[in-house]
Amino acid sequence: MDTTRNKQLGEFLKTRRARINPEMVGLPSGGRRRTAGLRREEVAQLAGISVDWYTWLEQGRNIHVSTQVLEDVARVLQLSASEKRHMFLLAEQAIPIESIENKFQISSSLQYFLDYQNPSPAYVTNSRWDFVAWNQAACKVFGDYNKMSELERNSVWRIFTSSYMMNLLDQWEEHAQRRLAQFRYSHGKYTNDPWWNEMIDKLSKESEKFREWWPQYEIMGVPEGNKVLHHPQVGELILDHISFQVSESPDLLVTVHLAKTKETFEKLQKLLN
Repeated sequence: MDTTRNKQLGEFLKTRRARINPEMVGLPSGGRRRTAGLRREEVAQLAGISVDWYTWLEQGRNIHVSTQVLEDVARVLQLSASEKRHMFLLAEQAIPIESIENKFQISSSLQYFLDYQNPSPAYVTNSRWDFVAWNQAACKVFGDYNKMSELERNSVWRIFTSSYMMNLLDQWEEHAQRRLAQFRYSHGKYTNDPWWNEMIDKLSKESEKFREWWPQYEIMGVPEGNKVLHHPQVGELILDHISFQVSESPDLLVTVHLAKTKETFEKLQKLLN
């Protein structure tokens, strides 16, 4: 780790240690203490590591910290999922699976926002590229997510296995390669999660194109521009899009598709009638 990250990690751990009273972790209070919170030796004992090692960690020493040590320290300091994620990022370690928050749930306010976008198709995807929320317009354009299985609601699975999506998307290969590159990038952040290997195996068995492109190791790809769709009911739709993360749930990505032409807007309205 670099010096700045070492220092920030040490400062972060000090603040979290200071807020944990001995009684919170099953230790006697031992009377008055000069400073609030646990002592370093108590954290080390409860985490099953040496006092020197934990001291070096708080001092910002240039040491390599294993995932297991961080897990044990997080447990003792009773870190929230967000705090645990922050600690792992400072330590430059892979984010634990259980720290990936809010994969499948969104707030009522966010759902209201999606519904308010009608007739513009809008949806939310999580870090696995699952569709986790959508509005009516999205269902009318991209398929009824309410009737899909959990697997079918994965956007990577859908773009590589759905004949509807292959016919809908103009220049399907370009869109599929871009989504695959995004999927590859996300995979790199959650290498400890067995879900990814299972999904990659399923896609490899199901899609010849996925088998061909996955070993190429493309990452992210070029930014997505206009999207031309060939809708079976209303014909050509020309859409732009805007995507942004949800501040309180950074693993969620909101995407809103915007009509580029008056004709497209009118067709979107027609689909909702």
